Amino acid sequence: MTVCAADTPGKDRPFGAHPGEGGVTFTVFSRHATWIDVVFFGMDGGRETGRIRLAREAGSDVHHGFAADVAPGTRYGLIADGPHDPELGLLFDPAKLLVDPYAREIDRPFRWHPRLAIRGERTADLVPRAIITDLRPAIAPQAPRFRPGGLIYEIPVRSFTMRHPGVPDRDRGTLKALTSPAVIAHLKALHVDAVELMPITAWIDERHLDPLGLTNAWGYNPVAMMALDPRLAPGGITDLRETVDVLHAAGIDVFLDVVFNHTGESDLAGPTLSLRGLDNTSYYRHHANDPGKLVNDTGCGNTLACDQPPVRRLILDTLRHFVIHAGIDGFRFDLAPILGRDGEGFRVEATLFEEIANDPVLSTRVMIAEPWDIGPGGYRLGQFPDMFLEWNDRYRDDVRRFWRGDGHGVGALATRLAGSADIFRRDGASTSRSVNFIAAHDGFTLADLTAYERKHNHANGENNRDGHNENLSWNNGVEGLSNNPSVLSARQHDAIALVATLFVSRGTIMLTAGDEFGRTQFGNNNAYAQDNDTTWLDWENRNRDIELASLALSRTRRRISQLNDPTFLDESDVRWLRPDGEPMQVADWENPEVSALTMVLDTQQKYQPSVAALFNRSHESLDFSLAAMGPGPFRIVFPEPERRQDLCSITVAPRSVMIALVS
Repeated sequence: MTVCAADTPGKDRPFGAHPGEGGVTFTVFSRHATWIDVVFFGMDGGRETGRIRLAREAGSDVHHGFAADVAPGTRYGLIADGPHDPELGLLFDPAKLLVDPYAREIDRPFRWHPRLAIRGERTADLVPRAIITDLRPAIAPQAPRFRPGGLIYEIPVRSFTMRHPGVPDRDRGTLKALTSPAVIAHLKALHVDAVELMPITAWIDERHLDPLGLTNAWGYNPVAMMALDPRLAPGGITDLRETVDVLHAAGIDVFLDVVFNHTGESDLAGPTLSLRGLDNTSYYRHHANDPGKLVNDTGCGNTLACDQPPVRRLILDTLRHFVIHAGIDGFRFDLAPILGRDGEGFRVEATLFEEIANDPVLSTRVMIAEPWDIGPGGYRLGQFPDMFLEWNDRYRDDVRRFWRGDGHGVGALATRLAGSADIFRRDGASTSRSVNFIAAHDGFTLADLTAYERKHNHANGENNRDGHNENLSWNNGVEGLSNNPSVLSARQHDAIALVATLFVSRGTIMLTAGDEFGRTQFGNNNAYAQDNDTTWLDWENRNRDIELASLALSRTRRRISQLNDPTFLDESDVRWLRPDGEPMQVADWENPEVSALTMVLDTQQKYQPSVAALFNRSHESLDFSLAAMGPGPFRIVFPEPERRQDLCSITVAPRSVMIALVS
């Protein structure tokens, strides 16, 4: 093997390993490294077969070289040396084998071992090898079909199919399982517009899990940004591309949940696996007055320095990689304020946001922000650039409060049903950027909201200290599992009412996989470490009544344009009525005991009926007047199969939502 100097400026050259005529070009960023070696291994990833030293280009922070007679499929890693001065944040350790930040495939999953965190301990036997891949040619990605107002379905890839009877055993828990006809049929029956895959890039378990016998089930602890985790995608990017093709053929877009706020290298007691060993101070944020101390705006031990050019470039290159090599339609950004943070805090004008907006590939994709982190001023709901949809936790909490029975809930419910204009209407905006959800991967499942007043996280090994203490939940008289028919019936009614509320709300809506049929995590509201039956969806024993109601609601939302329209509701679009048919007055909105409401969505189109959603939170049946809604006749479309209603009054069952069309 030989190494040759480059003949083009580093800033114009792609980072990572790139096969070409006669060998492979390697390019790595490090501002502080004295030298960087590329180490090659046999095809089984075992014995070292050679190494080259990269040349640092004059006047730059780019290390570059060419290895002759190296072909795609070769395994490799990096070793970097430089100053070791923890007080200045410099942590070079030539005993550590490092994964290339631009690795596009690795040969094995990351596994925690104490030696990964001990300076001077060699780790070549512990760290995955990157695999040199030739991804040419790129594809011409299609324009996303997803539009605001659609249904996003959040999927934890592994737990979604580990117990699915319609998926072959060999495919369970992998991306390929999502191509199973049984899975596609379920997604289509639910009228899913886009699946949002929880993290699928290579991650490592948090170091406290191994002694507890636990493993990370969610993937929110990444190491390699581009490389897919071999447990989910043993075929690498090809598995993702083929999965996207099948979902696209079914009319379903694919979003990736990406984590660009921290890495699995964690705090200074964590493992050295990649960025820390290459240039700790360039990739991670440190305190201005204490450069040896990591900023922890994520709660995960470190924070990526997204204001720094090498980090921004890594993020942009990663996003482009998934679009042009797998056809990904959009991205959901975990703890997204980190993307716009610098030493002064969050800025909506952050350079990274501008670069995404101006990128010819990325500007066409759907972008979704989780608009909060735990750093100073980290709650930024409604403050992201207009290209972002945003997870709306205010929607989540206000809907939960209403159905729990909290006082003064009806006004907040109406605001959320109407698109949360109080949060998202700015600069003349007419369309809501809200992603409405009742439950997500983090927290109680939708069914557990109705069965547990308290979290039950003891299986996580942290003495029930982890996870949120306040879940705005209720248990219908019994905490947890129950065989009481009346308790089970009440919980089912509540779950269906929650789903119904979601499906009649303005804005984009999101369901987490299994919430449409009553999945439970047995009261665990932080089940990230439960790669077992706690999180694996129980398809055989799913609640068919909740599922049938969810399917009916999805059909109703899909075919009634007033329900899937993402524009804010104004006075000309909606009427808010009491059960007696009279308009809601100020005194009604301010009355803490009000537990019923009718939302009438009027239409200006001659042949399109108005739509009425009737909400009854009380524990008694209520009669609702239909006379003020229109001349009739009326058609009930949920919860019953469509039927004509000639009378001007209708009885709505306790704890339920009814949807009617008004001719």
